[in-house]
Amino acid sequence: MTRPQDMGITPSFTPRLILSLFLCGLVLFVDGYDLAAMPLALPHIAKALDIPPARFGFALSAVLLGLGVGAVLLAPLGDRFGRRRMITFSVICIGLLTMATASGTNIASFIIWRLLTGLALGACLPNVTALAAIWAPPGRRASTLTIVSLGISFGAIVAGLIAPPLIALGGWRALFLLPGAATLLLALALFLLFPPEKKAEPGTDARAVRPLARILRKPLRFPTIVFALLYGINAFGLYLIISWTPTLLPQAGFTLDQAARSITIIQSGGLVIALALAWLIDRNHAVLALAGAYVTIIAAFALLAILSAGTLSTNLLLLVAGGGIVGVHLCIMAVVTGVFPPDCLATAIGFGVAVARIGAIGGPLAGGWLIGNGAGPGPFFLFAILPMALCLLITFALPAARRAGQSGCDHP
Repeated sequence: MTRPQDMGITPSFTPRLILSLFLCGLVLFVDGYDLAAMPLALPHIAKALDIPPARFGFALSAVLLGLGVGAVLLAPLGDRFGRRRMITFSVICIGLLTMATASGTNIASFIIWRLLTGLALGACLPNVTALAAIWAPPGRRASTLTIVSLGISFGAIVAGLIAPPLIALGGWRALFLLPGAATLLLALALFLLFPPEKKAEPGTDARAVRPLARILRKPLRFPTIVFALLYGINAFGLYLIISWTPTLLPQAGFTLDQAARSITIIQSGGLVIALALAWLIDRNHAVLALAGAYVTIIAAFALLAILSAGTLSTNLLLLVAGGGIVGVHLCIMAVVTGVFPPDCLATAIGFGVAVARIGAIGGPLAGGWLIGNGAGPGPFFLFAILPMALCLLITFALPAARRAGQSGCDHP
């Protein structure tokens, strides 16, 4: 088992540990920026290349497909050959592929570059989370992982802030060229500053030979299924809400500007709720934290569906419901890191990330089907209760999943 001590890090917030976790956060920042960059650049790309924006659907989804495939097939290599090495190599690939995206001249080229970028992201992100979980001091894992994961949100926010000046400076290609170069500098920092990993202890190599096969057989099969379902269904609900809420709110009397700000309200609420949930999880109250959050989310969606719309009341309920989903999504990974043995942790996280990508695609599709069949805000928010109720039920399986994971530490 790989311990913080084995990596030259004491189990406390030393300056070296803080720097290492900060670098992990920067890698997740790159992920958040990347996922936001293409949608921000799309109107300018479509205009410059004289291609209708609607034809870029596959180019937009290619990165999600690549991320899911990379998380399952490539991320486990970190459990076998070293996470530090895997992260650094993946970040180099992300930087080069981000810059290569600027060379796109047709839809096919954008699909190829975005698919390859997604593969590199999928190889990288589970290993970053696994490494941060192993490095986190005892009793601070959930809060540490949650803070590191905020890099994704900040990356998306920064992408929106710097997109206008970058595009004004060098056109849409600057949105990929300059950040791609900055990502290569991050790879250099990772190579120079990430603490080295020691080789696995004798007797542990057999467990890591085929980590994907290991998590899919007993005793780790059950916690793998629980984690994948919880993460995937929560992602379904998350992307259902953030994809269609701005479209639905004008039907409830909101202006377009007010509806657009709803996403900011949801994301901001999610950051605060995530930190509160992480505090409870660090104190061994994971089931209480997640179950309480889901019950509150369900109640808020029910009120959104049946109460008359008002700007203040609707925003408050969205803060609770949407922000709750975001907060839980940021914390699920912290719960899972306490379930799986460290020597197959990146593999388990990668599998869950892949399933979550399916949910991320399915949520918007389900919302589009509902709205296309005439559903207004009331029926839409009632439907949103369904995935949250399923997540609530799955939450009660976490103690059994943890016990199975602990037995997996002793039975390779």
